[in-house]
Amino acid sequence: MTDSDNPRSDAPLTILMAADTFAPDVNGAARFAERLSAGLAARGHDVHVATPSVGHRNGGTFQEVIEGQTITVHRLPAVRWYPHDWLRFVWPWRAKHYARKLLDEIPADVVHSQSHIVIGRGLTRIATRRGIPVVATNHVMAENILDFTTLPPLLDKLVVKLAWDDAKRTFDMSRAVTTPTRKAAEFLENTIDISGVIPISCGIDKKNYTPNLEPRPHSRVLFVGRLTTEKHVEVTLQAIAALTPELDLSFDIVGGGDQRKNLEQWTQKLGLQDRVRFHGRVSEEELRAAYTRADVFVIASIAELQSIATMEAMASGLPVIGANAVALPHLVHDGENGYLFEPGDVDDLADKLRRVLTAPPEEYLAMQEASLKGVEIHDIERTLDVFEKLYRGEPVGQ
Repeated sequence: MTDSDNPRSDAPLTILMAADTFAPDVNGAARFAERLSAGLAARGHDVHVATPSVGHRNGGTFQEVIEGQTITVHRLPAVRWYPHDWLRFVWPWRAKHYARKLLDEIPADVVHSQSHIVIGRGLTRIATRRGIPVVATNHVMAENILDFTTLPPLLDKLVVKLAWDDAKRTFDMSRAVTTPTRKAAEFLENTIDISGVIPISCGIDKKNYTPNLEPRPHSRVLFVGRLTTEKHVEVTLQAIAALTPELDLSFDIVGGGDQRKNLEQWTQKLGLQDRVRFHGRVSEEELRAAYTRADVFVIASIAELQSIATMEAMASGLPVIGANAVALPHLVHDGENGYLFEPGDVDDLADKLRRVLTAPPEEYLAMQEASLKGVEIHDIERTLDVFEKLYRGEPVGQ
């Protein structure tokens, strides 16, 4: 299919998602692919997802319920990457083979690549050869992968350069390249020398979250996300330790990851065993309840291209304290819905925590209301509208 014979604007589409990470994985890229796929299916489109297999080494095709919608998920034969706590991947030299098989079976109107690394890379190349348009979304930063290369540090820069060079070749084949925020788009444009990257929010359904706007004492700190090095949860632990002589704080950590043992050691070293609770991975209902119980959301990460967890916290009416890095300033407006702090600066974070948790009721409520207002522009329906236009080859405003 070429741009001159795009499907009419009211016709259902057959969309093939290429996702190197998807349910049951818990991370921003997987959550985005799930919400987007489910939202498109709810609008009547025929959505297929190609992703690594889970528990079925030889893979298979399954009807899976994602966000309440039945999606056709093609689980490709995959293996575990053991330096990582959950990552599975398709052998790169088999990616084009699987892409051919999928596109032989699926009359795709468009391929949406959620990753340029393996599955998305293979599908982009085969779809391009067959005249099927590709839309690509970038969720990757170098900090997200360097911890798991197992290579000497001197080789990391070479690996990153080669990876971005290959990413550019993949993106150059795509009808459109998107990423969650304007800052993330600028990062990608500057990193691989491309232009026209379109910022499109990952989107969130506000009605799924329950803000608590009642006056109450403030003491519960929350983090939600993967426990990996770039998240820097230890910075939050140190800030809480610095505040405990004057404030009676508790810290809920929701999520799993390879750094959990290290963070538990930090907790013991700082004498915070009675104040910190590691919840691990939880159900969607438990996650939403954790947001509602909390008084402030803290994210010390230095590698966020958007942060779905931060948007969930905002939709739950929480003030947010975030590292002043990459795309977090896009969500955290300093002095309005929370505060930014210098990455890695424990004293600065402790000061911002003190400000939020000891704020007068009217000031705290103003931060809550600013979060609720700020997340409105990230409504999932807007996200779906824009991607539908891209799939059909229609212009979108930036």
